[in-house]
Amino acid sequence: MGAEGSMTGYGTADYWDAAAAGFDDEPDHGMRDPAVREAWAARLRQWLPGRPCDVLDLGCGTGSLARLAAEQGHRVTGVDRSPRMAERARAKLVGTDATVLVGDAAAPPVEESGFDVFLARHLLWLLPGQEAVLRRWARLLRPGGALVLVEGRWGESDPVGLTAGDLMRMVEPLASRTYVEQLAADAALWGRPVCDERYVLCADLAPPWRHAEIVDVHLLLRRGGEILLARRAGTGYADGLLHAPSGHVEDGEDVRTAVLREAAEEIGVRLTPDEVRVALVMQHKSPTGSARTGWFFEAELTDGTGEPVNREPDKCSEIGWFALDALPEDMVAYCRAGVEAYRAGERFAVHWHEPGDGIAFAPDGPDRLVVLEASG
Repeated sequence: MGAEGSMTGYGTADYWDAAAAGFDDEPDHGMRDPAVREAWAARLRQWLPGRPCDVLDLGCGTGSLARLAAEQGHRVTGVDRSPRMAERARAKLVGTDATVLVGDAAAPPVEESGFDVFLARHLLWLLPGQEAVLRRWARLLRPGGALVLVEGRWGESDPVGLTAGDLMRMVEPLASRTYVEQLAADAALWGRPVCDERYVLCADLAPPWRHAEIVDVHLLLRRGGEILLARRAGTGYADGLLHAPSGHVEDGEDVRTAVLREAAEEIGVRLTPDEVRVALVMQHKSPTGSARTGWFFEAELTDGTGEPVNREPDKCSEIGWFALDALPEDMVAYCRAGVEAYRAGERFAVHWHEPGDGIAFAPDGPDRLVVLEASG
């Protein structure tokens, strides 16, 4: 999204919905001028790898940069918090293989470790907690991935934005190599001369020094012989399938604290630490992603916990109770395997997808669950 706007304005999709109709009137937004379009296309050829790769364009606006990247052979996923911006981006990207999702920049609705390049223009300066956001964005990239951040410091009397020095200091702890290229002098990019600070920061992420995995938590909330499941929607991964309430462990958070937080955020159930018990620990690998470790916790619904409600309708279309001994088939395979292991009284397992496996549970598909025996 463009620099025009305020921190308060960014906080609502309504602001950007209202701006969508006129967004492309800015030369560097709509790129209607062939000279502006070619100037940005030339820059992208420098910033993006020469081989086709998976590019995440976050805050994609009406999709102008996403279109250029797709035309250069890249597999592009665009994300914007404004439904109207996303609608215009989809129209602009007709004829390409690009995907456009609606979602929050601070927590994009995409799978971690799924992209080679992260691209964002005039976005980070609007977000609170920028260093934490950068760490979260870095987790969306595969090992060896790259950040391409177009930012600036706009205005003369009351400037807003990020200086190149400020952004460099935030990115350097994550990167093995960074460089900044000043862009203000290239009037072709902006469709007119500009005199404020505009630049791109490109960074290659530092390679991991040791094996590291994402940690997930899953809540197996019981009501007698039933279990609560939620149907994913609008996340870009496994949408339409049922899954237990779940989420990632945040920086500095232990797994029990994480599952209590996720229960409150997703279904409005406030559990105490002594109300949850570890049910299963399972390492998992998706068909195309990297490995992760899931902690499954069980808890019983009581009068004190309150009735669950769908508190994240942008990520979940419905919640419901299902018989534990007659689970539905339209589940995420990983979750289904975990619940089946839990039902069987197992405590440790591995669920390792092979390339070509489906994300959804398939009754006649391969059984990738391997139970690990525990001592004693």
